This record gives sequence, C-alpha cells and structure tokens, in this order.
Amino acid sequence: MIALGLVLNTIGIGLFCWAIFALAVYALPFFVALSIGMTAFQSGASLIGALLIATAGGALTLVLGQVAVAIARSLALRIAIATAFAIPAAVAGYHVVFAVSQIGVSSLAWREVFACLGAVCIGVTSWTRLIVLAETRPFEPGRVVESPS
Repeated sequence: MIALGLVLNTIGIGLFCWAIFALAVYALPFFVALSIGMTAFQSGASLIGALLIATAGGALTLVLGQVAVAIARSLALRIAIATAFAIPAAVAGYHVVFAVSQIGVSSLAWREVFACLGAVCIGVTSWTRLIVLAETRPFEPGRVVESPS
C-alpha cells in the first residue's frame, strides 16, 4: 500500500510539473482575460457577460501574439513579443514554485532560490515555445519561395 502511494504521488507531481510547463504560454492571455473580465463585471456586466468578454479577450490576446510572432520579419520584434509572453509566465512560475516549496523546504533562503530557478525555467520554456512556433522566412522581399513537391 505504501508503494502504491509513492507511485501515485510521483505520478501526481509529474503531472503537476507537466501542467505548469504546458500552461506557461497562456499566462499573459489569462492575465488579460482576468483583467478584462473583472473590469467588465465591476462596470455592470452580468457574470455570464463578463465571462464571455474575458474569454474573448484572452483568446484574442493569444491569437494576436502568435500571429504577430509568425509574421514578424525582425528577430528583435519576435524576441520582444515572446518576452512579453514570457515575463508573466516567469512571474506565475515564481509564485507556483515558491508555494510548492513551502511543503518541503523550511529555509526561506532556499525557497527563494528554488522559486527564482523555477521562474527562470518556466519563463524560458514559455519564450522557447512561442519562438519555435514561428516559421523562419527569407529576408529578400518580393521573392516567391517555392516549396519542393
């Protein structure tokens, strides 16, 4: 019974870590959706209306960010857009790792170290996922690039 508990705990922690890294790209759209939804609700929209507006705002943020990275020709612009998505992911990663580290780490200094490492890892993962999705294009304007059949 103890062995089954250890195996299930290990699987649960692994799934939790996978979810953190998989959802890191969506931190900025979630923050935007939350802000828009709270603003709409406080300005008199109903709960359903605020949820619909928040969902639309978050989805629009994600789509616009991915499209902007995909069509941007300048590497500096791509990096800036991906960084705008990675910073909220790093902040969210910091807080998640700091909260989880309170379970097993008693020293505040070590919790801060783990939280900073988690922020860097999750921010870099988010940045990489957004940059990798962008297809590189040739720099010569006006040329048609033919794909081999």
